[in-house]
Amino acid sequence: MGKRRRVDETRTSKRRPAVVGGMAAVVVGGAAFGVYALYGAGAAAENGSTASSSSDSKPKIKTGPLTPAEVTKASAAFLTSWQQGKVAQAAAATDDAKSATALLTGYTKDAHVTGVTLTPGPATGAKVPFSIKGTVTFDGTAKPLTYASALTVVRSTTTGEPEVDWHASVVHPDLADGDTLVTGESGTPPVKALDRDGAELTAKTYPSLGTVLDGLREKYGKKAGGKAGVELRVVRGAAAKKQDLSDKTVLELSKGTPGEVKTTISPAMQAAAEKQVAAKERASVVVVKASTGEILAVANSGKGFNVGFLGSLAPGSTMKVITSSLLIEKGLASADKQHPCPKYFTYGGWKFQNDDEFEIKNGTFKASFARSCNTAFISQAPELDNDSLTKQAQQVFGLSMDNWSVGVPTFDGSVPVQKAAQMGASLIGQGGVRMNPLNMASVSATVKSGTFHQPYLVSPDFDKRTLATASRTMSAGTLSQLRELMKYTAQYGTAAGAMSGMSGDYGAKTGSAEVDNQDKANGWFTAYRGDLAAAGVVQAGGHGGDTAGPIVAALLKMG
Repeated sequence: MGKRRRVDETRTSKRRPAVVGGMAAVVVGGAAFGVYALYGAGAAAENGSTASSSSDSKPKIKTGPLTPAEVTKASAAFLTSWQQGKVAQAAAATDDAKSATALLTGYTKDAHVTGVTLTPGPATGAKVPFSIKGTVTFDGTAKPLTYASALTVVRSTTTGEPEVDWHASVVHPDLADGDTLVTGESGTPPVKALDRDGAELTAKTYPSLGTVLDGLREKYGKKAGGKAGVELRVVRGAAAKKQDLSDKTVLELSKGTPGEVKTTISPAMQAAAEKQVAAKERASVVVVKASTGEILAVANSGKGFNVGFLGSLAPGSTMKVITSSLLIEKGLASADKQHPCPKYFTYGGWKFQNDDEFEIKNGTFKASFARSCNTAFISQAPELDNDSLTKQAQQVFGLSMDNWSVGVPTFDGSVPVQKAAQMGASLIGQGGVRMNPLNMASVSATVKSGTFHQPYLVSPDFDKRTLATASRTMSAGTLSQLRELMKYTAQYGTAAGAMSGMSGDYGAKTGSAEVDNQDKANGWFTAYRGDLAAAGVVQAGGHGGDTAGPIVAALLKMG
């Protein structure tokens, strides 16, 4: 299943409530503004005329920021028309009438939503939040539907007039462009997901598992013995499917009979992981059992997208675990032998440097790994083939082959073949290399166990599927040195602060990955202790040892 790879004001004029077709127009605080904004002459007068002077040869197109009155006018035109069921008029108030017409038509015909009341809230700049109330009716069963959405007003580049910036999320926040809303028999029966101890897993108890539970239903709903119910659901379009987003239930009209799917999730570890990421704005973490690949926990502080499984981010210096295994195998580095760590190294036309331009004179490779010296790795690029790192990631660590079968959609890492400067950057987890916490937890698990075990959330025995394997293992000598490097880093290097107080068999590696248009780097941390392996990322967090490190270390200490 490893595939993927996934943005005001009130008027003081007197108004009277208006009733259109037996339904009150769009209301704010109980007073109608929709009809006024659509038909009142005051808006145009306040905004100023856009007509050209007699000396102009053609009309001028208005430009510049939108006024509060323009935002009110455009949003009211759209919301009032939608509420009145005037689809063509509502769509004409947007910048994509064709797409708006299709989705708004389907809202009634396919989603079976009627009696819609739209209530806007106070605008913030050009963004107008609004609430939606309606009724979903299907085969004699009816249920109320209530939720919140928002729209943004923009200025037309062709007419200069304000209009709604059309996206499917205007109709419902769970919709991506190309998705639709449909009410009917679900097609896919519901599933009851169980943790490894047999207790039910719910998004209410474990918020991070919402998308995971959707994925389990999509894959196993028809295999787990359940019976479909009737529901209003989001049906994903082509764009969302490319990001491995699953269909989503919005409202259940009649319950189906769920089948049961047992997972490898540890309730204690999942609860702890949820608590750890909650303290950061954009944090994700995954914990696996090193000896088997069983996924014990996945948590994300941002609930809309599962970065832990589907993220595609440069892993920074955590990639040096894989690169080190390559260099040691090829005789280009050895833990206790001297290894160059200059301030700078130029390769492929790029001048690479270390953090704060440090250097290590007469230092060992172990010292360079522990301090995360970039030039110690890039200096070996001339001795490598363009595909050396790709082969190492695939053949030893089971990555970058799009063949993991976890039980839900995942992104299985990408280490593309590159050349020149980009190849050099890949050695330190930049360039075209992309990973997520699941991938990097697996890397630490491979180091700990000595063999790649494909991570999984549902046992392959459940559906007789075949898990991915790696074509070879590291030699005993390479593996021993790699463990030594990670242990030394956890005790004396950049990971020592986070891993302080750790006991037993453990090792770690930190990482920081620069991202365009982002002030702070993404902070990464991957580590193992005993039979646990874990990795985490805090986006725009800074150094991995200070941000993701404490999250990962706290979970490893539970083992």
